[in-house]
Order: sequence, then structure tokens, then C-alpha cells
Amino acid sequence: MKLSARNQLKGKIIEIKDGAVNGEVIIDIGNGNKICSIITMDSIASLGLKVGSEATAVIKASNVMLMA
Repeated sequence: MKLSARNQLKGKIIEIKDGAVNGEVIIDIGNGNKICSIITMDSIASLGLKVGSEATAVIKASNVMLMA
């Protein structure tokens, strides 16, 4: 599958936190770095996401906000 988003971070799912509607999927992208995505529980199920599975975080944003 081709995507226009160029920011693609491959890694391994290390944790899935279930919620009533949404869940947090935490991916280890290497070198001690992790990324978290909040998606619907339906999407977690339909994508077959499981701890230990490989996944790719795709980031498409026109703005990135930072706070210190």
C-alpha cells in the first residue's frame, strides 16, 4: 500500500490499553523510543493488533505542537 504520509515509524507493539471506546497502542520504535496512538477498539480488533506484533505508526499532520 502506498501512502502520501512520509513519516512512517516501524516497530513492535509492546502494550495495548483497552478502553470503553478507544484504546492506546504503544509501539517500541527502537533506541528506547516509544510512540502511542489512540484509536478505536473496533480498529484495534479489525487490524488484528496484538502485543508482540509488528506495526507501523504513520504520522500525517500539517502542524506539530510542542510544550515544555
